[in-house]
Amino acid sequence: MAATLHDVARIAGVSIKTVSNVINDYPHVKPDTRARVQTAIEELGYQPNLSARSLRSGLTGAITLALPELSLSYFAELADAVIRAAERAGKVVLIEQTNGDRTRELEVLTSPRLKMTDGLIFSPLGMGMDDVDRLEVPYPLVLLGERIFDGPADHVTMRNVEAARAATEFLLERGRKRIVVIGAHEDEVIGSAGLRLRGYREALDAAGLDFDPALIGYTTLWHRSNGATSMRALLATGVEFDAVFGLNDTLALGAMRAIQEAGLRVPDDVAVIGFDDLDEAQYSLPSLSTVNPGRDEIAETAVATLLQRIGDRDGAIGDARQILARYEIVERESTPPL
Repeated sequence: MAATLHDVARIAGVSIKTVSNVINDYPHVKPDTRARVQTAIEELGYQPNLSARSLRSGLTGAITLALPELSLSYFAELADAVIRAAERAGKVVLIEQTNGDRTRELEVLTSPRLKMTDGLIFSPLGMGMDDVDRLEVPYPLVLLGERIFDGPADHVTMRNVEAARAATEFLLERGRKRIVVIGAHEDEVIGSAGLRLRGYREALDAAGLDFDPALIGYTTLWHRSNGATSMRALLATGVEFDAVFGLNDTLALGAMRAIQEAGLRVPDDVAVIGFDDLDEAQYSLPSLSTVNPGRDEIAETAVATLLQRIGDRDGAIGDARQILARYEIVERESTPPL
């Protein structure tokens, strides 16, 4: 027979009410008591009755995560980190893929499926600042990404400008002065590409170097093939360069392939750095130096922030918050040592 709440309470040596408090993640349970209850739950294989729990609390124990494209490594790894963070909090995650399409993103925000969950972690790509009012929704919402700022929802994001500036300075410190950027978007100001290009330009200005438009490789998507195509196009122009900054790791890996195909050595002839610290960056040849933008911290913070809002029945938290993750430069073989 399936284990019951009474069985868990008996094994843990606590009351049924205490077991219920642990299952519902009430904060006032003592850590040692919580640990005993969780151990008993695991030993017995106890599964809470989610339907009854939902009727009592008005909560489902699930959250929704909406991302642009799970085929992109960054979003796949972000989804994994969110799922793991939610599991540690006793929650399950339902995934929505929007393909970065604005219409699809707006549909997600009003989808009846959201009634199956208690809140939404949302990373838009097609929407922009003109859509900020669309984030006025009647359920807990945490925003990710760099498309919309200063909106009505809590926003967990990365320090794009500062991190891109640090990546560029990292190359400048190693004597590289002709730094190609791969992945820029025409006329973009708000968004990952625009913000990272701004950080690149700030680093050049601080070093007293002129900005050269001939060193900017534009793309639409940020796939590996786009990085390779953009790099080949720049190579065909004959422009001189000694380093490449891929605005994400996937672009950088594609660019590095094109550089090596052209007979250039990495990092001797061309130093390469990316952005995102994907797992695969450790295993390229050479391994890719990159920016770790705090993806795991973003996932942990987004889940914790959403759960705070879900539990904030009386609105005590107040206005929307912006939370910035920490970043670090990860040095590997694609850049020369100092």
